[in-house]
Amino acid sequence: MSDTPLTDKTVLILVGDIYEDLELWYPKLRLIEAGASVTVAGPEAGRCYAGKNGYPCVSDARIDEMDEATFDALVVPGGFMPDKLRRDCVVLDLVRAFNDAKKPIAAICHGGWIPISAGVYRGINVTGSPGIKDDLINAGANYQDAAVVVDQNHVTSRRPDDLPDFCRELIKLCS
Repeated sequence: MSDTPLTDKTVLILVGDIYEDLELWYPKLRLIEAGASVTVAGPEAGRCYAGKNGYPCVSDARIDEMDEATFDALVVPGGFMPDKLRRDCVVLDLVRAFNDAKKPIAAICHGGWIPISAGVYRGINVTGSPGIKDDLINAGANYQDAAVVVDQNHVTSRRPDDLPDFCRELIKLCS
């Protein structure tokens, strides 16, 4: 297998206030290492967003300017960010577009809130933070307590400790 299996692949990562630092940066760097071109989009372009632990991330672009057709995959980090972003119909429409195109959607920890609100988890095997287990079940997902769950075009994990498994499976799905 090539050291850069994602050459010519593009990945969109969402960012917003109080994102989970490791759940954004670890996948971003692993995806770049695997050869992908990564765009980080937030509510505003060029804005510095602080993570839960204070690590900064400057967004490359605005979410409302993103088009699923430009990307091969979507990553949704956790933290408190997903609770706010899931209230934005543009974000939800973007997630639905990725899902309709059967492109990988990777959500970790509380990141699952966004696909829940987009209505794309019904009948899908997923995991996520134990704190959103009931939300996942109520959304019609089949919750599993596992480091990583892959079902169709979805990759999900529970917490930062699961990031090695999460990134490995995301890279496989994108290859």
